[in-house]
Amino acid sequence: MKKWFHTLLLALVAAGFLPGCDALNKLSDAKRNSSQGAPYEVVVICTQPQWEGALGDTLRVILRAQDPYLNSAEPLFSLFQVTPRHLTKIVSDHRNRIDVDINPNYEQVSAHVQYDVASSPQVVLTLKAPTEGALTAYLSENRSSLVQLFEKSERDRDIAYARNYNEKFIGEQIEKTFGVRMTVPKGYVLAKQSADFMWMRYEYPSASKGFLIYSYPYTGKMSLSEGEVQAMRLKFAAEVPGPSAGSYMTTSSVFPPQYRLVKISDRTWAELRGFWDVENDFMGGPFVSYSTLDEATGRVLTIDGYVYSPKLDKRNFMREVEHLVYMIDFPKAQ
Repeated sequence: MKKWFHTLLLALVAAGFLPGCDALNKLSDAKRNSSQGAPYEVVVICTQPQWEGALGDTLRVILRAQDPYLNSAEPLFSLFQVTPRHLTKIVSDHRNRIDVDINPNYEQVSAHVQYDVASSPQVVLTLKAPTEGALTAYLSENRSSLVQLFEKSERDRDIAYARNYNEKFIGEQIEKTFGVRMTVPKGYVLAKQSADFMWMRYEYPSASKGFLIYSYPYTGKMSLSEGEVQAMRLKFAAEVPGPSAGSYMTTSSVFPPQYRLVKISDRTWAELRGFWDVENDFMGGPFVSYSTLDEATGRVLTIDGYVYSPKLDKRNFMREVEHLVYMIDFPKAQ
């Protein structure tokens, strides 16, 4: 069976030299086993001394770092280890694998990324090094690239799923209201809609996630400033009602949100990340919003995703709403 093999230094991962979700889609058509493991779970194949030593400590520091934007202590990834002699079929089929190979015959550290090796969709990172110290130093220098590799693989899976299973009606309403195309994953329902605002929600037995899309006139660079983005979020989030009379969503003032400009899909977005509350009630959770200028309409378009999960972990829910911004396609300005 043909395998796609891609070799690169981890430093190149941050520069975007990984295959996109189209590549994952094509590979998923091959007749391979379905990959095992939960989202944001990574299995490390290494010896017990390596895991209990500096190498294991370094991987834990990088991949189990606490996500700073969740209102509960959760790591970026769930990490566990298996020794090479205990490598079973289930572990071999895991969706995210790190294979460690330390051999004094190697001249230098190298990183090899393979897709759909034993299952689909799957990413396998093979790390080769002459010594454990050399590999540990290499990982420390390229920690952000390591995180981005597995984050991108999870994001591509979300996008691929949404392309195959989506809410066409909501997508049509978004295009009709805002003039942009968006793939909305299966399970969301349209909760509220007006001329410049839409609210979609996805309810679980013990949790809830959702997103808002809204637009407002672009009058200059200040329309995407921190103050304006925050003000617009307060205005439109108030359209989401709380559980009691007179209650509504707002932005937490206890922990002010963080603002920055980011590049996503060759487009500049103003990212606002923080926590939401409900005015006149007791609810809250994390949110992230992305705002950008839509040149075709001359308006600012914002997508704002939130999670409410008082009993369950929030990380995976939050990542899913973060990925929604990658599912928007803007028309070209005339």
